Amino acid sequence: MTKKQGNNQLLPKALSVTTLGGGCFWCLDPIFDELVGVNSVEAGYAGGTVPNPSYQDVCSGITGHAEVVQISFDSELISFSTILEVFFSVHDPTTPNRQGADVGPQYRSAIFYHNEEQRQTAEDLIRQMEADAVWDAPIVTEITPISMYFPAEAYHQNYFRNNPNQGYCQAVINPKVAKFHGRYANRLKGS
Repeated sequence: MTKKQGNNQLLPKALSVTTLGGGCFWCLDPIFDELVGVNSVEAGYAGGTVPNPSYQDVCSGITGHAEVVQISFDSELISFSTILEVFFSVHDPTTPNRQGADVGPQYRSAIFYHNEEQRQTAEDLIRQMEADAVWDAPIVTEITPISMYFPAEAYHQNYFRNNPNQGYCQAVINPKVAKFHGRYANRLKGS
């Protein structure tokens, strides 16, 4: 929806932003990009100490960055808690610095919140999941304020869409996307 200005001119609606790390950003990008209410998804780096890191810098593990997706969304169409529900269903938040065969601090589970409401929502959801014993091990997801965020190189953007036959896409991302489609079919764009 857009808001009307005094002279009946339509103004763009303000969007919310969140930044999430849950393993390889190639895996998260196609999932969030398909959700109703999500305006855009950008692969990038957050949580580190070096400005403008390269992919090679981040993969070295010494910059402290996590591979993340920065998600712009319309909170009237999708809530932050729904985004987090999807986030926790598509990665393992109990393995520090690892998602499957991807190992290193850049693959950690992380929520880089943009405001206090996001922080509180994330903490509340994690407490509830732990109380409900959703996972067999403790949740190690880092919850920290966003400070520096840097977009990843152009070839990382929409990687799965642009490289569907690449080996990693077929072996790792495709099964995650298929599971996501099965669970959230009613929340997909075009459904």
